[in-house]
Amino acid sequence: MPRLPSDSPSVRSPSRSTLAWVALATAVAVLTSLAGCDRGAKPAAGPHSDADGQLRYGSLVFEPCSLTAPAAAAVEARCSSLEVAEARREEAPGKPAGTAADTEADQAASGRKIRLAIALVPANGAAEADPVYMIAGGPGQSALDSYPQVHAAFHHVRRNRHIILVDARGTGGSQPLRCQDSDGQDAFADPGHEAPDKARALAEHCRDELSKTADLRFYTTGDHIRDLDQVRAALGVERINLVGISYGTRVAQQYAKAFPARTRSLVLDSVVPNSLALGQDHARNLEAALTAHFERCRALKACLDQMGDPARQLAAIRSRLEATGQAAVRYRDPVSGDWREEIPRYGHLAGLLRMYAYHPATAATLPLILHEAANQRYESLLAQARNLTGSLGQSIYHGMQLSVMCSEDVDDFHPDADDRDTVLGNVLVELSRVQCAVWPKGRRAADFREPLTGDTPVLVLSGELDPVTPPRYGDEVVAPLTQGRHLVLSGQGHGVLGVGCMPRLFAQFLERADAEGLDPACLKPLKALPPFTGNYGWEP
Repeated sequence: MPRLPSDSPSVRSPSRSTLAWVALATAVAVLTSLAGCDRGAKPAAGPHSDADGQLRYGSLVFEPCSLTAPAAAAVEARCSSLEVAEARREEAPGKPAGTAADTEADQAASGRKIRLAIALVPANGAAEADPVYMIAGGPGQSALDSYPQVHAAFHHVRRNRHIILVDARGTGGSQPLRCQDSDGQDAFADPGHEAPDKARALAEHCRDELSKTADLRFYTTGDHIRDLDQVRAALGVERINLVGISYGTRVAQQYAKAFPARTRSLVLDSVVPNSLALGQDHARNLEAALTAHFERCRALKACLDQMGDPARQLAAIRSRLEATGQAAVRYRDPVSGDWREEIPRYGHLAGLLRMYAYHPATAATLPLILHEAANQRYESLLAQARNLTGSLGQSIYHGMQLSVMCSEDVDDFHPDADDRDTVLGNVLVELSRVQCAVWPKGRRAADFREPLTGDTPVLVLSGELDPVTPPRYGDEVVAPLTQGRHLVLSGQGHGVLGVGCMPRLFAQFLERADAEGLDPACLKPLKALPPFTGNYGWEP
């Protein structure tokens, strides 16, 4: 979502946190003036007010801004930007792409420059020297746009650490690569794009449009981690803590591998192992999660009696929706309220099952969704599918996603006969291969698939019922680490940083950089929500 400029009405009236910043800046300015006029003095560390009253952090100047996201309160922040080379110089012989590069040489690289959008969410008290980077998922999510949804999880962390957000190149305010078809529809807006010819046509149209202003080879994870380190250097800090969520965990691991001396600690929420071709396992992981959710309904008499067996209903619905001759269904658009008419397709249901399995609250509704569709009441299915694809189309920058996937993963994709009868089948694998056949590809570091090793303190978090990054991934990532620990949250899905007492444990880890010293007993009460047994939820 757009960051509001400093003259926006929503940020004109100073809040308590803004007044606190003014007081802090004034105090720093007074202390600076009292220190004399020694031109050889070292610049002040951390955010400080300069002689012109501007807030500086290292060499970056920050202005007041507001971060917003759907269904989340706005977050007051300070925003800045940094110009970097789109195509950096070639590394020295023997040095793979994505490793530590000479920052000055990078900045002097010839060719197009792009601006990285940066935000600072300040600490509430005196801050430690090492800030926290929050790295968004996707690939294709904006860090600035998605942060308000997890802001509460950083409450304890912000007692004494600043939060730094950097939109990955290709997302948000950093040379955004949003894909739309020839009709102006977002990449996720139409289940018809599931057809290989339409998927290819979309990729070709998007490639041709975006290539007018961007070289799509240079929007990969390797490029992103070097951007993150260039921002670190501009801030003037020696080390950083990285908090990665979903795909962001891959970015965090790759950064720590390339810049170990600059990495203090990692928190990896819903982790993607370096060894994984991201997307290859989506079908089998979703199937395992749905099997667990369906079994919970079968084990609850009220759910089984009133909703029916979810697995049997799914099979019947799939057979019906994949058949030809389905009639169009009239339904209300969940956002505009307009009447729409659409033919229900299996793609609507598969997409809904996949994304609703991510979180306990929506996963609990799966028996009801299947029950309604089994009785050929498709209105709510179509309305929910439209709402879902619309929000995904707005939050995922598909051009950046394709640059990452096509450069790093899709060459390792292969259709799997064992996945043929799953909810997703081999559709994602096959469509990704079709699109990547026409998409420009960047370079992948020679050691990209190798695990993170060494003694960097790492806290890994998983949800027991995560349909995309299951707990076995966390076990794999922690195995070669000497200071790693894996916590699995019972009954939870994808993205668990803000669940239960996790924000407090997360802050304790960052404070001490000691995963073994955590006491996770407070997580024991967590459990999955009961499945719906009717339109109004579950039985008490």
